[in-house]
Amino acid sequence: MRRLLAIAWKELVQLRRDRMTFGMMVGIPVIQLLVFGYAINTDVRHMPMVVYDQDHSAESRDLVERLVITGFYDVVGYVHNYEDIAREMRAGHTHVAVVIPPRFGEALRAGMSARAQLVVDGSDPQTVASATNTALSLGAAYALEVASERLEKTGRGMTPAALSIEPTTWYNPELKTAIFVVPGLVGVILTMTMLMFTAMAIVRERERGTLEQLIVSPVGRVELVIGKIVPYIIIGYVQMTLILTIGRKVFHVPLQGSLPLLYALASAFIAANLALGLFVSTIAKTQQQAMQMSFFWMLPNILLSGFAFPYEGMPLPAQWISQVLPLTHFLRIVRGITLKGAVFAEVEGEFLRLLLILFVTVVLASVRFRKKLG
Repeated sequence: MRRLLAIAWKELVQLRRDRMTFGMMVGIPVIQLLVFGYAINTDVRHMPMVVYDQDHSAESRDLVERLVITGFYDVVGYVHNYEDIAREMRAGHTHVAVVIPPRFGEALRAGMSARAQLVVDGSDPQTVASATNTALSLGAAYALEVASERLEKTGRGMTPAALSIEPTTWYNPELKTAIFVVPGLVGVILTMTMLMFTAMAIVRERERGTLEQLIVSPVGRVELVIGKIVPYIIIGYVQMTLILTIGRKVFHVPLQGSLPLLYALASAFIAANLALGLFVSTIAKTQQQAMQMSFFWMLPNILLSGFAFPYEGMPLPAQWISQVLPLTHFLRIVRGITLKGAVFAEVEGEFLRLLLILFVTVVLASVRFRKKLG
């Protein structure tokens, strides 16, 4: 028993001396609890919405205003046709569109049947239920109010069913979870493997003493860094191909857009994660620390990027944090291209943000790596 306690005490002393590991053991749970407990919210509100108003009546404007008052919809623009709606959804600018037909207000005033349409982006099933249920409830309440007002003014009522909001789901009408999840897994798996493998590979070289041998060899520092990264770029594309192929064959995930475009834009995402892995390797002293730091980065990517929980359900500070995560922007790119058939112009903004993140991570990794090699 005494020997067992001695070994346990020795382990605790070593752990106390390893300040980075000890700090992560205490800090990671606290930070994650505060961030995720505050940020994760499955109640989707403030969904961006565009309006296609073909009536331009007081009644149509009233309907839009009532939708906004619920707090579930925020009007981000007005469009003139269905192609405008599709373009806004492909670009990720909106998830919901309300379409009000001509003579909507005239039909209500005459006590006749009046219907509006709610177009919902089915590529994100997490928002479909909130968007649809809220609109249906509001339509029913609006119909009852209109019927009551008409009865009071004219003595003649109208059936509540005479006014309705009819939901239509685009891009994933059957609301299959696999169609939503599989494209996102491309980004999640690439984030995990690119970051962890790169960080651990370089730390492993340092632990074995082989990194110093490479440094004193005729190989230049730039060649050394690029040579370390290139194999993982190839691995990343192989993994991406496997996921998309299996998703297509097994889960029947559609590929509406250009596959070469997706592969081209994925280069910035892969490179950003590799640069981040290189940065982690300059901080971690052991492979265990590299793995712990990789997992610390993985959880925010999964939980705050929109992969596991709806982006619109998060408070603004959490949304700001998500903007520095490469996965947030790559998810919008991969889902936009595969599910909606988006072209480059419609995902250009997300790609530029990825390039900015890549530039920052490369600068940080280069500065740290140069100090380690110097």
